[in-house]
Amino acid sequence: MQDAPSYPVRLSVDYPERELDWLTTLLRPLLAVPILVVLGTVAGHTGWGHQDGARVAAGTGGVLVLGPLLMLLFRRKYPRWWFDWNLELLRFANRVIVYLALMDDRYPSTDEQQSVHLDIAYPDAERDLNRWLPLVKWLLALPHYVALLFLGLVAVLVVIVAWLAILFTTRYPRSLFDFVEGVMRWHNRVVGYAFILITDRYPPFRLA
Repeated sequence: MQDAPSYPVRLSVDYPERELDWLTTLLRPLLAVPILVVLGTVAGHTGWGHQDGARVAAGTGGVLVLGPLLMLLFRRKYPRWWFDWNLELLRFANRVIVYLALMDDRYPSTDEQQSVHLDIAYPDAERDLNRWLPLVKWLLALPHYVALLFLGLVAVLVVIVAWLAILFTTRYPRSLFDFVEGVMRWHNRVVGYAFILITDRYPPFRLA
């Protein structure tokens, strides 16, 4: 089931109607290592090295949180390129998660959507966003952190069951797929609300 169109964070993953590759499923944790390294270089600081006497960052980046917060607080603006960076990084991260969760056996692309469709509405900061609310959104979202902790643990167990099912049947049980997709959808809503700050609408407590 798709999110309600009015909600500004929408995620869907195409269910694989085809048979999944049991061999790449078996080796998925190992095969995912290179793309996880790539994601790590753009999703956050990965360490420092020395080159010609100068310190060089091996990887910097990550979701932009503090910058948009300060711009909303003092200027009532959300720079479009900051929004685009956050959106594309989240899309990439979700493709890697889908691959790890066995929901698609195609190797994650760094730029193509593939089976993962994440859409976030660009906000009119002056009209739609309260300038002070970003200071407390991370705290207001605390109940969601607790819910997602338990849902995440269940999702790991569900993926293990799906792993066994794919090895023996080459199919991902649809009910398990929908559950993992729902947990991802919930997580992205909370990220959109509490961290990338694109909406003041409190995320719903639902998977659908």
